[in-house]
Amino acid sequence: MKRTFLSLAALTLLLAARPAQAQEYVRPPADLDRLVQELFAEIQSDQVPYEDLYETLLLYYQTPLNLNTATREELRALLLLSETQITALLDHRAAQGNLISLYELQSVDGFDLRTIYRVSPFVAVQSNLGNAARGPLWQRIAQEDNNALFVRYERVLQDRQGYAAPDTTSTGKPASRYLGSPDKLLVRYRVSHQRDFSLGITAEKDAGEPLTWSPGTRRYGADFYSGHFVLQERGKLKTLALGDYQLQFGQGLLLSSGLQVGKGAETITTIRRSSLGVRPYSSVLESTFFRGAAATFNLTSTLRASAFVSRKRVDANVQTSADSLAEFDEFSSGLLITGFHRTATELANRQALRETIGGGNLTYTSRSSNFSAGLTAVDTHFDKPLQRQPELYNAFEFRGRHNLAIGVNYSYVIRNIILFGETARSSGGGIGTVNGLLASLATNVDVSVLYRNYARDFHTFYGNALSENTRNINEKGLYVGLKVRPVSRWEVSAYYDQFSFPWLKFQAGTPTEGHDWLVRVAFSPSKTSLLYAQIRTRVKEYDVAAPGRNLPLTAPTQRRSLLLFYDTSPTLILSLRTRLQGTHYREDDGPQRSGYVLAQDASVKIGRVLQLSGRYALFDTDDFDTRQYVFEQDVLYAFSVPALSGQGTRAYAIAEVKCSKHLTLWLRYAETHYRHQNTVGSGLEELQGPRRSEVKVQARYKF
Repeated sequence: MKRTFLSLAALTLLLAARPAQAQEYVRPPADLDRLVQELFAEIQSDQVPYEDLYETLLLYYQTPLNLNTATREELRALLLLSETQITALLDHRAAQGNLISLYELQSVDGFDLRTIYRVSPFVAVQSNLGNAARGPLWQRIAQEDNNALFVRYERVLQDRQGYAAPDTTSTGKPASRYLGSPDKLLVRYRVSHQRDFSLGITAEKDAGEPLTWSPGTRRYGADFYSGHFVLQERGKLKTLALGDYQLQFGQGLLLSSGLQVGKGAETITTIRRSSLGVRPYSSVLESTFFRGAAATFNLTSTLRASAFVSRKRVDANVQTSADSLAEFDEFSSGLLITGFHRTATELANRQALRETIGGGNLTYTSRSSNFSAGLTAVDTHFDKPLQRQPELYNAFEFRGRHNLAIGVNYSYVIRNIILFGETARSSGGGIGTVNGLLASLATNVDVSVLYRNYARDFHTFYGNALSENTRNINEKGLYVGLKVRPVSRWEVSAYYDQFSFPWLKFQAGTPTEGHDWLVRVAFSPSKTSLLYAQIRTRVKEYDVAAPGRNLPLTAPTQRRSLLLFYDTSPTLILSLRTRLQGTHYREDDGPQRSGYVLAQDASVKIGRVLQLSGRYALFDTDDFDTRQYVFEQDVLYAFSVPALSGQGTRAYAIAEVKCSKHLTLWLRYAETHYRHQNTVGSGLEELQGPRRSEVKVQARYKF
């Protein structure tokens, strides 16, 4: 009661001062690690593009969304607001005019303190001054706060097999070795402003990749370069992107990139994709972007058109057919997306295929923004045909040089319910569709439902709609999510997902099915503390060895994970995090295997110039199937999710030093110590001894 009175008193004072200049609000720093752990249910692979996720979150932090100009679609993209809260904010803005401060969110229906704390690092309340009123473009770029250069270096300290002296195998052939040094380097420059411009250049060399200047093989020093220049809000020209960019239309069935969580601990807002159109790209993932030009125009106040063209070389294993009657003399068995070019074989596959993509989108949005509908077309052409290995599970995979996919999408808000969906057809006749709804049944009860059906011959190369598979093909499924806030500070989230795969898959010799469910109970003892417990079970069918049979049988495998997490800040300078997670894994009626990890984090601020963070963790797993993935804090713009398998300890420490208002340094050291092991890793990554140590250094200079 006392807190409510104080909040109302503060709000009254703010409203009394409304005619005055908008109040400056110092946004709190973004705790990306905590936010990611709130959104994701469980990390089950280090192949998920978390780099892209961090990039998107950091972009929101560095160029906060202006609540006075944000559209419904932009607010949805934050993933932190329910549809009821978005509608309430838009209604408040229409009735009261622009917000004068972030504090005013307390007077918007449905915005509790927890919601405000979560979104405050990523939003701002700014006046509606046009970009031109802030000076010429070059001046705005030069004076932008986030105008910064990053330089990063990292390396594994122990010698690994891949960097050993050349040797020969038992067949007399030379053994494969990395051609470059074990150093990993990154240089990045980036500056941007919401709804105005974005400029960025990135260069990266992975460990093992050589620094080579060889124009004949398209190698110019570092292995990967990325650059973009994006202009926004120039009259009818909404966006113009040159260089590298991303596309996000509809529900992502044909075009999807950026912040995608999928099935996670956030069971409501993350199942719907936001149609954000053309966006800048500055990540180091080498396979999830477009390269060329894209533009979006406002044809009328309700009709928007986008067009794009992309042309780049992608990695592929190109082969020559030995059969003179074969359909293709030269073909590729598939696209390679690791981005590594360390060995002679990986270099031979580098940029072996030319990919050309063109297309566009036409979207109608009603004046109230409650209804929108769009039409998207994507035409993809390869200079050499794709032809998968002649396995039965590849029978309906894409084959050939050309694929045209056309889709329609919609979104409709009715009171506290939003209906959304997208349906598309690819060249071979395959159809994919995803449809769902989000609803607020009461102020403290939200539900979500999503149905998906991706035909076995539906082909899309940049789609990423919600699915159990890593691609939108050969899958049917029904997802139901629930979020309840029974009393203040308590929240219960749950989902159940039933899915099936009508055709064969890799490691599944028959049509299979499965299910996945999660329950998380969260309690916030204070505004700086969070405690939750979570259980998740996933059952999928795979081929397992059958005694007395030459062919494996398909049988269910069950993975059940438990998680306890506590995050608290007992003082203004100290924060603590404790995590206990474990996994039970069983194939059919076989023995149950287990793995767990116990981790304690601590972070302390020493004055304004130094912050120290660290972790000590114990892990014990029966085998690789029960390995544990745990997010680790890293230097800014980087992430770390090691796979812990075996028995041992994992520890790291990070120091962040603000040397001046321009220069900030980060130093990170991490070490994994394995018990009962004389070697770590395998293949070219194998090292002698029980320890693996990593060091990382990063500098940021703000201009």
